[in-house]
Amino acid sequence: MAQKPSLPKGTRDFTPEQVVKRNYIFDTIKDQFKKFGFQPIETPSFENSDTLMGKYGEEGDRLIFKILNSGDYLKKVDENLLADKNSQKLTPRISEKALRYDLTVPFARYVVQHQNEIEFPFKRYQIQPVWRADRPQKGRFREFFQCDADVVGSDSLWQEVEFVQLYDAVFTALGLSGITIKINNRKILSGIAEVIGASDKLIDFTVALDKLDKVGEDGVKKEMLEKGISEAAIEKVQPLFGFTGSFVEKIEQLKSLLAASETGMKGVEELLFVGNAIESLGLSTAVLDLDVTLARGLNYYTGAIFEVSAPEGVQMGSIGGGGRYDDLTGIFGLKNVSGVGISFGLDRIYLVLEELNLFPETVQGTENILFINFGDKEALYCMNAIKQLRANGVAAEMYPSSVNNNKQMKKQMNYANKRKFPFVILVGSEEMGNNVFTVKNMNDGTQEKMDLEELIKLF
Repeated sequence: MAQKPSLPKGTRDFTPEQVVKRNYIFDTIKDQFKKFGFQPIETPSFENSDTLMGKYGEEGDRLIFKILNSGDYLKKVDENLLADKNSQKLTPRISEKALRYDLTVPFARYVVQHQNEIEFPFKRYQIQPVWRADRPQKGRFREFFQCDADVVGSDSLWQEVEFVQLYDAVFTALGLSGITIKINNRKILSGIAEVIGASDKLIDFTVALDKLDKVGEDGVKKEMLEKGISEAAIEKVQPLFGFTGSFVEKIEQLKSLLAASETGMKGVEELLFVGNAIESLGLSTAVLDLDVTLARGLNYYTGAIFEVSAPEGVQMGSIGGGGRYDDLTGIFGLKNVSGVGISFGLDRIYLVLEELNLFPETVQGTENILFINFGDKEALYCMNAIKQLRANGVAAEMYPSSVNNNKQMKKQMNYANKRKFPFVILVGSEEMGNNVFTVKNMNDGTQEKMDLEELIKLF
């Protein structure tokens, strides 16, 4: 007996209805990207390993899928290295490429390679799949799409203001209200590490702090201690675990905490600029909130950090995130090119819209018209009509097998119900003789005769 096929963990098949809904999200996001002036690009699904490795921190590097070299990839490996069984030393010898972990680092590589063709500031959007060897759970998969928008070649804080507005515009267009756009600044985190005497532990500090919503205050403190951050230093950051108040009130608290840090005060200044601009411009449905524990452990953020949370009551992780990465292209040899970007989590957005029943009826995967097939003469009559309907933008099709008895007629009507056709067209000798069509409404069962011109106008 043949073995039943299965899917790799963290991957999925998508039904026609799911694809239609996903495309609705894609199209909505694309529409807003275009309105904000972003241009589309695409990059390969895999990159050279040295392009990706070392760009996401130690935790990120472990989640990168490596691709084995083609052919006999062990043939040229030293036998002593094989006997040593040290995967970190062995992997570079047998794997030179890896699946992309995100779209930002490949974009940085793209900018460096195409710098002479690009007009700066360059605003790009990219919607493609990425892969992470993560532990699958609700809303987290090993293969998933990212929807990114980035600007490189400008250090203006108006870009951050635009990205807050872009988030608001997309989620408003999707009918998703109650969204919180969290913002922080890497300079704030650097300043805090400085004033508590833990500048040399900045990455450990931010990685631990970023887990506050997952492991709680005690869990964060425990990890900090394990990473060598002293109890005295942790005591100094205690106020961060209870930071409350309005955006302005939190800014005032940060000014007090970071008064002795020039870097930290620069971060406060940048946050205040964005906050004041958004306060003046306003948002349609989203709320901007300053979250000083927001760290997002990736190494490349240097300024603003964004994360978007779903409406209250929806159990879901972040549905978007991003930030400024002033030195990212520098790792590929292109210095002094500032960048900032955001990403939308398609799969999580899908789950939120599904849970809140926010998909419009027009994207439920329903077709317009199914023509019932009563025989070859009737089928040819129907196909002429279908051709003209399609030319007028109407989705129409005919059941391929003809009706010879009541059982087959029932089979065609069941097919129409399962495919959720709102209308079926019935054509027999009487309809052909009068050059009309019988239109059956599948929702209420009513029927109406009309000619082709009326049929086209109806749909």
